[in-house]
Amino acid sequence: MTVSAWAPLRRSAFRALWLAQFASNIGTWAQTVGAQWLMGDLGGTALQVALVQTATTLPVFLLVVPSGALGDILDRRHVLMSGQALMLVGAAGLMLLAGTGRATPVSLLGLLALMAVGQALSMPSFQAIQPELVAREEIPQAALLNGVNMNVGRAIGPALGGVLIALAGPEATFAFNTVSFVGVMIVLARWRRPSDNRPLGTEHIATAVRTGARYVGSSPLFRRVLVRLLLFIVFGSGLWALLPAIARGPLELDASGYGVLLGSVGAGAIGGAFVVPKLLQRMSKNRMVLLATWLYAVATSTAVLTESFALVIVAMLLTGACWIATLSTFNATAQVLLPSWTRARALAYYQLILMGGQALGAVVWGAVADAYDLRAAMILPAVGMAVGVLAATKWLPLLDRPLDVTPATYWDAPPDLDDTNAGPVLVTVEWPVAKENEDDFIDAMQRVGRARRRTGATMWGLFRDTEKPETFLETFTVATWQEHLRQHLERGTVVDQKNQEAARALAKDDPHVRHLIFAEPTKPE
Repeated sequence: MTVSAWAPLRRSAFRALWLAQFASNIGTWAQTVGAQWLMGDLGGTALQVALVQTATTLPVFLLVVPSGALGDILDRRHVLMSGQALMLVGAAGLMLLAGTGRATPVSLLGLLALMAVGQALSMPSFQAIQPELVAREEIPQAALLNGVNMNVGRAIGPALGGVLIALAGPEATFAFNTVSFVGVMIVLARWRRPSDNRPLGTEHIATAVRTGARYVGSSPLFRRVLVRLLLFIVFGSGLWALLPAIARGPLELDASGYGVLLGSVGAGAIGGAFVVPKLLQRMSKNRMVLLATWLYAVATSTAVLTESFALVIVAMLLTGACWIATLSTFNATAQVLLPSWTRARALAYYQLILMGGQALGAVVWGAVADAYDLRAAMILPAVGMAVGVLAATKWLPLLDRPLDVTPATYWDAPPDLDDTNAGPVLVTVEWPVAKENEDDFIDAMQRVGRARRRTGATMWGLFRDTEKPETFLETFTVATWQEHLRQHLERGTVVDQKNQEAARALAKDDPHVRHLIFAEPTKPE
């Protein structure tokens, strides 16, 4: 059954949040223009003008991973509202200081950094709640619509910012942004999100961060998405950094012409939202990403190979469509691979690569443009992108079939232990396996081992008994008894259950499980 590109908008919660976020995205881009303009009005140096971008990105880069952990251990709606509140305070502060003539370069950068902290809090949780707002089959369409939201906001916001500055000064952009955050907070306050199921209470933030890193490290399918994202972003981000130089240089455009180019990218993104669902009905994700990446490479090269404004507009339309097709596919694939208990903290790494890759690409291709010229800075990454996606499609294909990551409690009940902080815990599982099943069993246990590590095991191994060759001993360690209980009660999924059942089916009898607690000396020597 074909799912309409606009199907998620029929969901009232998604629609309300999408519209509020659209206004917020426009306000954010308008404010960026206002902040840069205000820094110039304040007599800021070239370094201080450049620090506007640093103030808006560095806190996000530093805080997005712990913010993702907060999104998993606390109510995501509350985390989102806290982040939006910080951004509202920052925008309102900028509005008041600029409006009363009391703004300084330091206060401007400080309030922008405060807003970036709020953005860091919000980003992972916003991505993580998408599967809660729409049906599972609508997640790709939701990712597309969110991509359209961002790209159209990127196109409209700077133009609106210029108009507001001309009419009422930079403080008008801050006022508009303040109002946009109020809208998002109203929508979040009215959203009745179901309570999270945490039988063992809230995790400690440091433990949650470590668990998230361990999950990403033990999830090869999710890591594929991250590697594919990094390859695309590093090569593809040069366009966003160098488009102003292309507009002012080879195309000899003024500010309005540059605005038309940005608008063309946004229009292409909207068109892509219509086309991508239809393409996915006819081809796999991998073929679609391959096609979109090649077309993106051709379109970005066209921008520096012709001086025809009309042809560049067509290229920008194609660029917008291919950009959103690729990123929305990566985003939707990542979301459906992650269980709810770790979705925000794992998606924080997705955001980290998305932002870090764009920053790295901008520096690298900007340096190439300075050392050589704009043509080299656009054609070289286009070639790298075209070759890279071909290799990635073969060696790192995206998963087309869905995984069932809904919660499942399938482990046998553990023994009672009063001290839940006791540890480390060593769990041993003795598996009796017939000789003819040994190879299949060892293969099946590799999947079981990854599941143990994803859910909390710090070490895992499978050993053969030298005296009883048909006996295998699985061992894994967990930091505390509390963490082991979370493996039992909170972190299992249906796909993990199926992998364990596949291993059990190859054993001659039920495995024998033992739990051992680290024995600390009672008296110091």
